Amino acid sequence: MKLRLWCVTAATIAFHAIVALGGPPPPHDVVKEPTTQPAEAGPLDFSVKTIKGTDQNLADFKGKVVMIVNVASKCGFTPQYKALEALYAKYSDQGFVIIGFPANNFHQQEPGTDSEIEEFCKSTYDVQFPMMAKISVRGADQAPLYQYLTDPQRNSDFGFEIGWNFTKFIVDRNGNVIARFASQTKPDAPAVVDEIEKALAAKGGGK
Repeated sequence: MKLRLWCVTAATIAFHAIVALGGPPPPHDVVKEPTTQPAEAGPLDFSVKTIKGTDQNLADFKGKVVMIVNVASKCGFTPQYKALEALYAKYSDQGFVIIGFPANNFHQQEPGTDSEIEEFCKSTYDVQFPMMAKISVRGADQAPLYQYLTDPQRNSDFGFEIGWNFTKFIVDRNGNVIARFASQTKPDAPAVVDEIEKALAAKGGGK
């Protein structure tokens, strides 16, 4: 019994040590059935800036299946851009869109300007899906969209702090968040693809 307690305690200490050093948390994927929410209180009811500095009303994407993902150019998960772009190319004509939000919240892994980020994405991964201006996804300067996404009161099934770059939210055609996938889960993982395909097949939205 004492040995078992020691093992549990040691594992707990090791986990908190890893988090304290800034490493990404273990995978934490959440997939649930969509819930009904007021039309004015969804993730697509926000306005943001594109990476070119123009205004973008996310409501323009209503009626589509949307993946919202916070990205970074100097992260161990940065190669996920390749799978993200492949997903976008495969499903965009069915009403699927990916929206990338560069963020520098984790070990300064997105230090560049918007123009530098755009150039990196184009030249390295030929990114064609919409990229927005750099924002903050947690902390005192957290962007309003991510305040919503991480708020357990407004996004009850998925609302908890962003742990690292390349956290992925899936939004259905009706503007409901239906899944959240951790950084470690690749964009083309079977669970992610399954959620996208189910959402694309479902009726809803007006576009």
